[in-house]
Amino acid sequence: MRSIRVTLPLLVAALAGAGAVACKGRSSDAPAVSATTGAGSGEVPSGVAPGEGQLFPKQQGFAPVDLAGASHPVPTEGKGEEMVYATALETRVFARPDTKSPKIGYLKAGAAVEASPKKIGGEGCAGGFRAIRPVGYVCLGSEATTDPNHPVVKASFRRPDPTQKLPYIYGMAQRGGPAYARLPTADDVKTFEPHYAQHIKHWGRDKDSGARYGQDLWLKWKASKDAPDALQMLADKTTDPDVPAFLANGARVPNLSGFVPNGAVIKAGEFSRHNGVAFIDTFLWEGRRMGLSTDLRLFPTDRFRPIRGSDYHGVVIGKEVELPFGIVRARGQKRFKPTGGKLAPAGPLEWRSVVKLTGKVRSWGGSHYFETTDEELVPVDAVSKIEIAKKMPGWAVAGEKWIDINVTKQLLVAYEGEKPVYATLVSTGEAGLDDPATTKSTKRGIFRIHTKYLTATMDSKTVGEEFELRDVPYVQYFQDGYALHAAYWHDVFGQPKSHGCINLAPEDARRIFFWTEPAVPVGWHGAAKALTGTVVFIHQ
Repeated sequence: MRSIRVTLPLLVAALAGAGAVACKGRSSDAPAVSATTGAGSGEVPSGVAPGEGQLFPKQQGFAPVDLAGASHPVPTEGKGEEMVYATALETRVFARPDTKSPKIGYLKAGAAVEASPKKIGGEGCAGGFRAIRPVGYVCLGSEATTDPNHPVVKASFRRPDPTQKLPYIYGMAQRGGPAYARLPTADDVKTFEPHYAQHIKHWGRDKDSGARYGQDLWLKWKASKDAPDALQMLADKTTDPDVPAFLANGARVPNLSGFVPNGAVIKAGEFSRHNGVAFIDTFLWEGRRMGLSTDLRLFPTDRFRPIRGSDYHGVVIGKEVELPFGIVRARGQKRFKPTGGKLAPAGPLEWRSVVKLTGKVRSWGGSHYFETTDEELVPVDAVSKIEIAKKMPGWAVAGEKWIDINVTKQLLVAYEGEKPVYATLVSTGEAGLDDPATTKSTKRGIFRIHTKYLTATMDSKTVGEEFELRDVPYVQYFQDGYALHAAYWHDVFGQPKSHGCINLAPEDARRIFFWTEPAVPVGWHGAAKALTGTVVFIHQ
């Protein structure tokens, strides 16, 4: 058993801006660090400075997703107000009817939220502001509208889906190429993809990322998940009947991305290898599957590896497993049985399985083992045991939700007050316990979640490590550019892997996102500058 004791005062958390997960990469707003320090016992989580934050309503009733993974749709208020629709990639929600006031969240293109029917004048918005539920104001004009038939609203017809571990369809680029502003003709392909024939030949042979891999993943929201033979469809020049109507007759996509050029040019930017892209729809067009991205550009999916995402997730304590227990974080380990004064192998110790323990530790041949309820022994170094503090911190005694992250064990335990309710393995910074200021390690301390986004962009411009991962799911900032978020690009949870953030398996990230405070309001894509977010305690 351990005791949580904090003796050093902690800086108040910086306010991260909307749009990008930094993690040693990009952040859209420069953080402003306050020198305010903790007081009293020192058990003071970093938070936002007084007067800077926003009080969001507490989650009422069932959360949209519970810790067991079940979804509970949350209805809107339905009080007869008008609806306002987001028409920008990030429609800002302001604290006051003034574009210079703090941004307290944002809506993603196509989102619909209830709003007051009364238009409000204010600074920086010629079209006027509307108050929206449950708090804040949006600017009508370039970022929002009351017209449900606005081209961006019609084209952005699918919202992120929190009922699944990944809220969109995801692909990781295996070969770079162009994005298109309209469905490309054969001549367009010759112009912008001069090595198309060679590329398709390689795609047909590639067993790991080619035409025979995971084509069903492109059909996430289709009635049938049985993927047709991709090469046969290409040979037959098959076109699906459900090609979005706004693309008919050579029409161009709305310029939501900012990459759609004027005139007749149809190339809308390009993408590189290792870029991750999220799609709201895919369909066959003259034999080739095209993906419609969240920023309304068209990408040939044959240049991407469809992402399945890890199936790993943690366990609900008290329902799926009882204390004491541990989670196996090391691969290739064995269980042992004491027999005749020796340790005999009893079989493999399954990676990331839950092991029920007696609470006893035994030494054998200079090594240490946990004793299991099956009267077997498992190596201590291979198992992350869930240990509950003997002396709880003040926020736990006060009944708050909080998250405990042990960097050495790569273990996350979620608490409701003094009661542990969920445990899982994570991946923290790959530099382990090194200095976060100079290495890819995770910052340690006590913080509060102050900003949450259903999805946000992560990228890096570091030479030799360039990447761009769009719509990273379930992002929760707690300090500067550090966040908890899903990682759809790896499946090694239980060992250090990240650039400094805390990587969670997609299903874990989904569950924990909807468990923590602040709750992202219905229809919103993100909530920022919260005063009362969930405590995150990170230690070695």
